[in-house]
Amino acid sequence: MLCCALPALSQTKREFRGAWIQCVNGQFQGMGTAAMQRTLTYQLDELQKDGVNAIIFQVRPECDALYESPYEPWSRFLTGRQGMRPSPYWDPLQWMIDECHKRGMELHAWINPFRAKTKVTNELANTHIAQRRPDLVFQYDGLYILNPAKQEARDYICQVTADIVKRYDVDGLHIDDYFYPYPVAGQPIPDVNDFYANPRGFNNINDWRRNNVNLFIEQLFRTIRNVKPWVKFGVSPFGIYQNKSAAHPGGSNTNGLQNYDELYADVMLWVEKGWLDYCVPQIYWEIGHKAADYQTLIYWWTQNSTKRPLYIGEDIERTVKFNQQSQKRQLYSQLYSTQSNNSSLCGTVLWYAKAAVDNVGGYGTQLRNNYWRMPALQPSMPFISKAAPKKVTKVKPIWTSDGYVLFWKAPKAKGWEQEATKYVVYRFEKKEKIDISDASHIVAITTSSWYKLPYENGKNKYIYVVTALNRLDNEGAYVKKKVKL
Repeated sequence: MLCCALPALSQTKREFRGAWIQCVNGQFQGMGTAAMQRTLTYQLDELQKDGVNAIIFQVRPECDALYESPYEPWSRFLTGRQGMRPSPYWDPLQWMIDECHKRGMELHAWINPFRAKTKVTNELANTHIAQRRPDLVFQYDGLYILNPAKQEARDYICQVTADIVKRYDVDGLHIDDYFYPYPVAGQPIPDVNDFYANPRGFNNINDWRRNNVNLFIEQLFRTIRNVKPWVKFGVSPFGIYQNKSAAHPGGSNTNGLQNYDELYADVMLWVEKGWLDYCVPQIYWEIGHKAADYQTLIYWWTQNSTKRPLYIGEDIERTVKFNQQSQKRQLYSQLYSTQSNNSSLCGTVLWYAKAAVDNVGGYGTQLRNNYWRMPALQPSMPFISKAAPKKVTKVKPIWTSDGYVLFWKAPKAKGWEQEATKYVVYRFEKKEKIDISDASHIVAITTSSWYKLPYENGKNKYIYVVTALNRLDNEGAYVKKKVKL
């Protein structure tokens, strides 16, 4: 178990507290509608108790869908067979959006853009892109990959993405680390003919491959912005950008696979160009790892990824394992590192959600009782919009059949930037200075326009404060109300 006597970390008001819920591991495959809904309900309830405020839900693992798609077949990771419609029918993406929003959580739809078939998939539906357009796909080590060199392939992914963003009320669109395939010794990528057929002025195939991915990232970013400007685009790359060497003197002091050279993912260019809204490097190693030390990588990313919010991908099981072996308080040290660096580092994403729900090594207990014990708003993204809703109106405590309740009304809005989608409720002592920057005073972040007051005997005076949030969690000015409880 993780040590229960660790000192508390400061509670920041804005922090991305995410968790990945994946399907590609088969945890839901063939489970059935009712059982999967029960499982997800339990997971969301536990994650909410742990302080999680954003779910990254995998909806497209291999050019298939865990939602009603006009372009791609239903996923076998849902029904057991690709192309088979769930019965009884349901739409997992829509269901998850509703359930997450009900709990005040964001829902980010996670797609694998280029992977068209995993190694363990043996049958593809007739409607699958690899069946309809085999010319857009290449094979590699048992995988099918949509070819990043093909403009039609890039267009197709953006078409699928635009459909998700347009039809579903997602808060974010998320992609992971699968661009060009992870290299396998002795297996070259079969795209040499594509390179010679259309080099676009490049003399080096590696630079050409990086440019293929760059073109895609920019196109995908602009696709999302054009459909719904408030939907956040996030990328979760492999944890090492470059190793420090003669070729890459600005790289990290590490020794492992590199985004830049092996996966052809120039993540730093995307950050510099503003082609993404947040970056989540998967730093799954422990503090003290010989080839890829956690703290070394944290420091490198915070120094080099400053133009967009930076969240850190954390491996729960590895953290627990090395906490038990080394007694170095891995969890405390890791989360301290994420909270004590510069302002660009403002969040954590847990790999993976079920490990937190199962409370592996007491990890979930530590989150809810210590590190994430208080609610948090999402990090600001002024590069999308700085606008906020106006003040709430008609704030009034009223006795109801359900007890003493504080009610308010949403402010008037012109456009999405002023529209209130959530509210923050704060509580202060009667003579206490009102400071809404202090997260310790937050008692609720809610989508409801009411809050049940903890009435005792009517002799204690408090000041309650209510603010409105828009889709980006930009916060309007506050309204206060004196209440006797």
